Amino acid sequence: MNREIPIIADRYVDREFGTGVVKVTPAHDPNDFEVGRRHNLPEIDVMTDDGHMSAAAGKYAGLDRFEARRRVVEDLQAQGLLDRVVNYTHAVGTCDRCKTIIEPRASTQWFARMKPLAEPAIVVVERGEIEIIPENWRAVYFEWLRNIRDWCISRQLWWGHRIPAWHCRDCAGITVARESPSKCAKCGSTKIEQDSDVLDTWFSSALWPFSTLGWPDQTEDLRVYYPTSLLITGYEILFFWVARMIMMGLRFMGKVPFRKVYLHSIVRNAEGQKMSKSKGTGIDPVALNQQYGTDAMRFTLAILAAPGTDIIWSEERIQSYRAFANKIWNAARFLFVNLDKFEGTGATIEELAAPEVRADAPYRARGALGLVDRWIFSRAARVTEQINEALGNFRFHEAAHVVYHFFWGDFCDWYIEWVKPQLGSANREVAIAAWRNLFSIFEAALRLLHPFMPFITEELWHQLPQRAGAKSIALERFPGERADWIDESAESQMALLQEIIVAARNIRAEMKLDPRRKVAAEFAAPDINVRELVRQNLDPVLRLATLSALHFSSERLAPAGGAVRSTAQFDLRIAHEGAVDVRAEVARLRKEKEKLARDLESKQNRLADQAFRSRAPEEIVRGLETTLQARQVEYQKLAERLAQLENQMGGASDSGAPATP
Repeated sequence: MNREIPIIADRYVDREFGTGVVKVTPAHDPNDFEVGRRHNLPEIDVMTDDGHMSAAAGKYAGLDRFEARRRVVEDLQAQGLLDRVVNYTHAVGTCDRCKTIIEPRASTQWFARMKPLAEPAIVVVERGEIEIIPENWRAVYFEWLRNIRDWCISRQLWWGHRIPAWHCRDCAGITVARESPSKCAKCGSTKIEQDSDVLDTWFSSALWPFSTLGWPDQTEDLRVYYPTSLLITGYEILFFWVARMIMMGLRFMGKVPFRKVYLHSIVRNAEGQKMSKSKGTGIDPVALNQQYGTDAMRFTLAILAAPGTDIIWSEERIQSYRAFANKIWNAARFLFVNLDKFEGTGATIEELAAPEVRADAPYRARGALGLVDRWIFSRAARVTEQINEALGNFRFHEAAHVVYHFFWGDFCDWYIEWVKPQLGSANREVAIAAWRNLFSIFEAALRLLHPFMPFITEELWHQLPQRAGAKSIALERFPGERADWIDESAESQMALLQEIIVAARNIRAEMKLDPRRKVAAEFAAPDINVRELVRQNLDPVLRLATLSALHFSSERLAPAGGAVRSTAQFDLRIAHEGAVDVRAEVARLRKEKEKLARDLESKQNRLADQAFRSRAPEEIVRGLETTLQARQVEYQKLAERLAQLENQMGGASDSGAPATP
């Protein structure tokens, strides 16, 4: 170009790269633009809007950019100015859609001065007028706004809000107006034309909280609904959208646009990638809803939505919570099938749909409420309190976790199983009381579940006898605080009974007893109150523990002669004699012990191999160590049980298995 090129020194240049000398094109690179501003370099734009060379390119004017580059290389070579050509992998921006190479160019744009807008937006969050949840995102918010730069708000797109500026063809003046002007504000010429640029999408979006309510007109909607209470959005647009809405709300309305901002997790695929249609990493939620059910999908997302972490999606997770939806449905089906049988005895739905049930009050038969009823209503009260607190603090995963375990564990596994005999009792008053309390808890559980699983809960709620003719569960009040239901005594007593039943089940599992075979057990507790509690609830304990009898004692039980579970409050023993074939069990346990010993030896040898430890990933080594520890505990228990049986037989242990470390 026969143009003198100034030589400058700047810290931006990497002296270790290449020759340490680079060309600087301030009009065609963002970093070069900043260097040029620091050194007052001219900004020479050599390209047109359609990717051809401009008049500033001299003899290359009119050439396509790629052809011009080829010609430049040829001319450098012809003039003896080309030293050598080296292949180099360069970071070149391309369009996500058409893959066209993007050429940076300096151009005239509209900018918004941001510091005067950012400062009030910082203050309202510092003062707590706007709460950002999770709180760790406050630091990110402040970092962005305290280091904010002026915002280029103009875009060269085919659609959008047009820049409200008109250019005069006579005086080149610019008229900015709210309404379309008829003439130039400077010279009065009517030869004016609106700017062809449109506003940045995020600029338009920043006006959303009030522009959707009729602003700039002072509408009733604007008066009532601005500001709103809560904004829920993804954390990746905290600056792009949330911060800008706050700035614009304060600027144009004089008020914050919302009181709280909840930044939810991003759902990623099993490989941890953000879901993208263009990259092919997305998952079709409609297809998943059709396959697993919308309720299962919603519950999965809720229970995985721990604040500050992204959701890693996998089909195994949604399958688990589809099973939960099935559990809810099957529990309801059990109730309704047995209700039909109960109605066959002459009972009516009206008797069960009593005012006590509709008011969520426990129904007392003959003036008393049984232990299990007091316990389930107390558990419901505590769970309701936990869920309301979790929802109020935006900890949706905790609320989902609590309601999941309450329904599946407390309600289905314990309460329904406990009261089954009462539901079909020949004593009409006992049966009606049991049904009323059962439906009270079931209805409350459906309301607690409704935000997470709206479809199945709506369907089942309309089938409840106490809700005949009601419009929708969504219109009911969400369960609130019921301090009068809390019964600490009932909770502690039921916890003890549950511990006894679980202990019996664990012993039976270890002894590999037939699940349907009832066996006798011995129960010892020094505290007479504990023994009396078990006696008062002996029928459900025997039934749920699959025991034929329970022999009581005040003395602690020795471990000999059976499998024992000991706690601070009780001992429970199931004797081997009569429960198992001792000789066959000893033979089986000896084989199992030998097999386990070989497995232990193999894992110990592998962990002792330094070559394996040096090559294997750390998580593999840790996993193997954890497995070894679990196997050692299993081996110790098996050895103790085998020793008990061998002593009972009068024999000696001769398995020859190596000792465990």
